[in-house]
Amino acid sequence: MNGQFAFNLLDLIGTFVFAISGATAARQRDLDLFGILAIAFITACGGGIFRDLCIGAIPPAGLADWRYLALAMGAALLTIGAYPLVQKLQQPVLLFDAAGLGLFAVSGAQKALHFGHNAEVAIMLGMITAVGGGMARDVLLNRVAVVLRKEIYAAAALLGAALAVTGAHYQWPAATSTWLPILACFSLRYLSLRYHWNLPRFRHDPRDKQEAPE
Repeated sequence: MNGQFAFNLLDLIGTFVFAISGATAARQRDLDLFGILAIAFITACGGGIFRDLCIGAIPPAGLADWRYLALAMGAALLTIGAYPLVQKLQQPVLLFDAAGLGLFAVSGAQKALHFGHNAEVAIMLGMITAVGGGMARDVLLNRVAVVLRKEIYAAAALLGAALAVTGAHYQWPAATSTWLPILACFSLRYLSLRYHWNLPRFRHDPRDKQEAPE
């Protein structure tokens, strides 16, 4: 199995897992069938579609490649049909989610570089590729996005994208510039979940009172 095939395979696996997380969240909010399918697709492909629109890769891969839609719909239907089992698989899903986060962060950064954008744009779009779908999901479900909470999520994606861009700049071997950033992102996300690492969070001071408008 060559490296490109393995990368594409993991990319599709990440799409499948992210779709499960989106469908699970939609199911918890008691959405109907269309709502669950839509949230699953947006979670899995939303970040990549936004990236492709920004860099001029038209039509976006998430819309042009039928495999992304098929995997998202399959994951949503699986979640609906086996919802109690999916709930019991929360930890394995989080594990694959961490792998998908690193994969999308790196692939997003590399695609932006391939289309001629600079390092700063590539890093930001790599992070957006990884977390954009989840943010869209949370906005549509009317809840605070997970990337804005205390968990180390977007920071892990940012690390993976930055390492991918660094590897491309210094011309690291292809395997190193791809798999090392993925491993770094995965490790940071997984260890933060395992050991409950969080970014600083500031408690609300009850003395701070917002003045009511007159």
